Formats: sequence, C-alpha cells, structure tokens
Amino acid sequence: MNVEKKLQSLGIELQVLPPCDHPIERSKRSGNLLFVSGHGSKKTLGKVGDTLTVEEGYEAAREACIHCLESIRMACGDLDNVANFVKVLGMVNAAPDFTKHPVVINGVSDLLIEAFGQEIGSHARSAVGMSSLPGNIAVEVEMIVELKN
Repeated sequence: MNVEKKLQSLGIELQVLPPCDHPIERSKRSGNLLFVSGHGSKKTLGKVGDTLTVEEGYEAAREACIHCLESIRMACGDLDNVANFVKVLGMVNAAPDFTKHPVVINGVSDLLIEAFGQEIGSHARSAVGMSSLPGNIAVEVEMIVELKN
C-alpha cells in the first residue's frame, strides 16, 4: 500500500514541516510507539456550535489529522511504516451547550480509515469539548501510533 498516493487521490498533499519554534517535539518515539503531540486546525478558527458549524468542525478535524500525518511521516520517513493507529484524542473548541464532539472528530477517524484501511486506520478514540484551544483553533488532535520498525 502506498498511503501518500492514496492521500493524493483524495486531494491531500502533505507538506514538509519547518523546525519547531518551541521546545516541544512534534512527536516522541518509545519503542515502536510514536506519541504525536497535539496538532491543530490552522485554517479554521472559532467555536463549534457558535461561530462554526458541525461541518466546519469536521473539516477542521480533518485538517488537524493531516498535520498529524505530516509529523508522523517526518518521524518515521514513510507513512507505509505505520502498523496501527492505537489511540486518537480529539479536542473541540466548543460552545458550552455543544454536544456533537464525536461527529466533529469523525473528520479524523474517517480520513485515517479512508487512507490506511480499516485494519490500520481504526483506533480507540476520545472526543471531548474544551472551553478554548490555543490561538482559538477549532480542533486539536493527538495520537498514539504503532510503527512497523
């Protein structure tokens, strides 16, 4: 399987990330597990359920997932080295009465399954609402990924 070709067929071009401008790493490897730091939706700002619709939140989650994939590729060289997406945590910048966090974070889950297939892309997941996120981003996503080598 060539995951990057699959992503390209979905209209997704992964970018090469610049060096971090802070002391936090984009990811940290321990054995075959890669712990991916929180990545946000840089294009979509605001609160889902207030200034943003569920659909806009879904797209923001998808964008955050793409940024996670860019960091994963940077850490392991090739997305085909991913053996399994173990866990996803999706945080939604949400209005106080918003309750559709899982629908928003489906933007992550749907993309992972579409790009990697059910066996690799399927994962355990938490989808939670936050009163705010850094820079007013709509969604932040972190992951635990198992690598082949």
